[in-house]
Order: sequence, then structure tokens, then C-alpha cells
Amino acid sequence: MKSLLCLLLLSAVSSFAADVEALKKLGAKVTETGGVVTQVQVKCDAFTEADFKTLGSFTTIKDLSISGKTITDSTIALLTGLTELERLSTDGIQLTDAGYKHFAAFQKLKTLAFFHPAFRSKDFTGSGLIELKALPKLENLTFAGSTAGDVALEAIGQLTQLKGFRTWHTAQTQAGNAHLAKLSLTSLRMGQRLPEWGKDSPASFDESTMEVIAQIKTLESLELTEARLSAKIIPQLKSLPKLTKLKIETVDIFEADVEAIKAALPNCKVDFKPMTEAEKEALLAKKLRL
Repeated sequence: MKSLLCLLLLSAVSSFAADVEALKKLGAKVTETGGVVTQVQVKCDAFTEADFKTLGSFTTIKDLSISGKTITDSTIALLTGLTELERLSTDGIQLTDAGYKHFAAFQKLKTLAFFHPAFRSKDFTGSGLIELKALPKLENLTFAGSTAGDVALEAIGQLTQLKGFRTWHTAQTQAGNAHLAKLSLTSLRMGQRLPEWGKDSPASFDESTMEVIAQIKTLESLELTEARLSAKIIPQLKSLPKLTKLKIETVDIFEADVEAIKAALPNCKVDFKPMTEAEKEALLAKKLRL
């Protein structure tokens, strides 16, 4: 009997090792914990349906990072067996709004990031993000590099379970930002929209945006990026009673104004990195057209 059990155990171990090798042959970086796969990072650009099934068979994965235009409504459905997922990062996925219904399978998900989702696709407005409301443990969301705008922000504004939100390089406007005031966030990174080619694109983040941010009284950590600001934002910052961390980076602001902000917020750690004139011209003026 013991010999039989040993043979069965050896067979199972051998089979698992073979499966992991199959995953690694797809270019995946794999981390194993306690004899099972818990973390995977892989580019899916050349993935077939069979490859997605292979990835989806590792149901012990807790941390997954995937990228590629082969990630569509039909192929994301092949990963819904990954019910242990706690962290998921995506880049360049091609889901339509309807495809986001598949995220309901990831009930343990805590942190989710979308970089460049369905860029320039008319089939993704961002309305599908409302499906994330079905994830009770989801606390942190990143939405960046998207041609979806205010519709996406309206959906995100209904994800009341969120504690942290990061956004930059989207198509949102000041009107879209207003939806964030509905959330009880403890951390927020606010960045700039990408200007639409050949069209007038007003800034999505400037000093007026601080009126919206000031309504999120639960904020403890705030990161402000890609804007032109001044000490005029002090009243809004002072109205955040729990704010203890403030980061100002890639922002055109006088150092004297930063010193004034520090003086006005004695209980808040202010981290500031000044921009060079060349950086202001290349990033803020030319790229972001501010």
C-alpha cells in the first residue's frame, strides 16, 4: 500500500512539474509557494486558445500579470477558474464592455490594474467597469492609458468598495472627475488626460480639480502629477482632515509654493520632486499640451 501511495505521489509531482514547464515554455515567469504556483507574469501576444486554457488550469495563482491584444472577451473567459486571484494587472487587453462580466469570477480580488485597455476601440466606453461592483474585496484600482473617459469614471464612481484609485493618461474631463467624490478613498493618484489628436483638449486635472478632491474627506494619501499648480490649492488640501502623505511629482509649481504647502500642512509629509525646464517643455507643453 505504501509503495502504491509513493508511486501515486511521485506521479502527481512529475505531472505538476511537466505542467509548470509547459507554462514556462509560454514565456511565463513563475513563482511557486508551498509546492504550488502562486504568481505568474506573462505576455500573451502569441497565445492560442489552448495556451489560455493552460494558464487557466493553474487555479492556485494569487498574483497574475498579463498583457497582449489576444486577451479578449472569449479568452478572458478561459481564465475564470482562477478563483484564488488576489492581484491582477493587465496591459493592452481588448475586452469590450460586455466582457467585464467575467471578472465576477474573481471574488477574492483585492488589487486590479488596467493599463491601455482596448485603446481606441469603440467597443469599450468604460461602462463595463460597473461589473467590478460584484467584487466585494476589491480595494485598489488603477485605470490608466485609456481612450475611455467620463463614462468609465461614472462607472468607477459606483465602486464604493474601493479604498485606493489611480488614474492618468485617459480621455476623462473635469466632469468625469466629479464622480470620484462619491468614493470613500484613502489613497488617490490623479494624473492628466492625454490630449486628443488634432482637437482642443482641456486639461482634466488643474487647480479647479482640487474642489472635487477636497470632498473626499477620507483621503490619507494623495499623489498629484502632470499639472500646473500653485499655492492656491492650500485651502482644498487643508480641508482633508486625514491627509498624512502628499506627493507632488511631474508638476510645474514654484518651490516657494511647495514650501507654503508644507507650512500649511504640518502633520502631512510632503514629497516633492522639481521638474527641469526641459522636462516641462517636453512633457507638459508638447506631450500633454498644457
